[in-house]
Amino acid sequence: MTTAQSDARAQAARVVTPELLDRLTHGIAGRGTTACHSPLTGERLAELPAAGEAEVAEAFERAAVAQRAWAARPVRQRAAVLLRFHDLLLHRQSEVLDLIQLETGKARLHAHEELLAVALAARHYGRKAPAYLRPRRRTGVIPLLTRVRETKQPRGVVGQISPWNYPLELTAGDAIPALAAGNAVVFKPDTETALTALWARRLMVDAGLPADVWQLVLGPGPELGPLLVRHADYVSFTGSTRTGREVAQGAAARLIGAGLELGGKNPMLVLDDADLDRAAEGAVRACFSSAGQLCVSVERLYVQRDVADEFLRRFVERTRALRLGAPLDWGTDVGSLASGAQLATVERHVEDAVAHGARVLAGGRPRPELGPLFYEPTILEGVRPPMLACEEETFGPVVSVYRFAEDAEAVARANASPYGLNASIWSRNSRRARRIAAQLRTGTVNINEGYAAAYGSVQAPMGGMGDSGLGRRHGAEGILKYTESQTVAQQRLLPLAPSLGMDDRRHAAFMNHSLKVMKTLRLR
Repeated sequence: MTTAQSDARAQAARVVTPELLDRLTHGIAGRGTTACHSPLTGERLAELPAAGEAEVAEAFERAAVAQRAWAARPVRQRAAVLLRFHDLLLHRQSEVLDLIQLETGKARLHAHEELLAVALAARHYGRKAPAYLRPRRRTGVIPLLTRVRETKQPRGVVGQISPWNYPLELTAGDAIPALAAGNAVVFKPDTETALTALWARRLMVDAGLPADVWQLVLGPGPELGPLLVRHADYVSFTGSTRTGREVAQGAAARLIGAGLELGGKNPMLVLDDADLDRAAEGAVRACFSSAGQLCVSVERLYVQRDVADEFLRRFVERTRALRLGAPLDWGTDVGSLASGAQLATVERHVEDAVAHGARVLAGGRPRPELGPLFYEPTILEGVRPPMLACEEETFGPVVSVYRFAEDAEAVARANASPYGLNASIWSRNSRRARRIAAQLRTGTVNINEGYAAAYGSVQAPMGGMGDSGLGRRHGAEGILKYTESQTVAQQRLLPLAPSLGMDDRRHAAFMNHSLKVMKTLRLR
């Protein structure tokens, strides 16, 4: 065991204590146990309760009972829980930053990105949920005679399934709007990052959430995932496109809704009028944050030919200077990959590209002296079909560079993917950048930033097109998807039928005249 691994083992023993495990797993049902491991050492972090079919069914039953009382609370009371959670999260952040690093291997700065995202969501929905959910008056079929109100009702018990790469943001961040809307949640996090998810749930309970309103079940995804889809009133899933299709099919068979954030092969466009220093720094963040294990990170980098050499000189220089490591402290730039499977994918994609003629401009090697799953941030040029790195999602610290001549060529190549999650454009000309952004088939586009500007703007929706998913998180769409719309129409004085002595013909003539009058009055 290396010195770095030995240090990580000591840090794990300091953080993951028996007292912490007792507190986090209190009330979590299981028929047996399952284990989570740290990518920093490859060793077991904790034994946790593992659920089976009976435990999942019981979790939904408890959640359904608790949901009715939770939904009956005024929305401002529910929102107040989120605001207390926000404050507790910031106050106790060192606890969860340690857990995120131990479970994912990412650098502390990137763990802190998760915390920021969750705090932003908690503050936003804590302040805006009452406005998003308030009843709204609508124009009735006959103004003055028909009064109409549209209300938002919670769906019931939401089943949520999250991956391992952002265990705080994709657990608490997704639960927050569902809870604010008056739903209960049964959540299945990835087992390898379950400690962070359990910590987030415990903190929400500390903030005032009734414990049964947010249930966690732990166990293998192929076993528990279908059970959640079978019992839920709505399903939220983040993960691979292949599994997302299976979730969508299961939800469709039950005629329930589903929100899916799936894969990405995100492009970044560096135009010939870009600030090259800013673009190179931005590319480092866009490509290598969380060791590239981020759904919105950049894997395809398109650079206009006139500035390509100079941009690459700056980008390669900055990439080679990145500090690798993941001590439970600040000061490193790139952490570890999260699993042996991710490392194998990265190595396979890089080796395949090199074997077929691609050049490594930076990186390209594992770093076992730092830990079992470290891999250098890697820049490839000369990648082309059918190389794996060209078409498949790598989900690691690897980016392929391509040169282009005209803007139209860059747009066409950026759109030549079944995925459409995120894109990045770098230019000093805002009008030019916005014009290109409008032509990109991605759910978010960042100008002069990689991904954080769009993702962090929580009033605006975030999600994918094409194979990158269905639905949106954040903003109005991010909370209203967890509701059902109900229209309540009250008819006054006269019925919507022949009355006042009119026969059918006169009633029809009266209604025709009414429609013309309402159009003249520009009623909507």
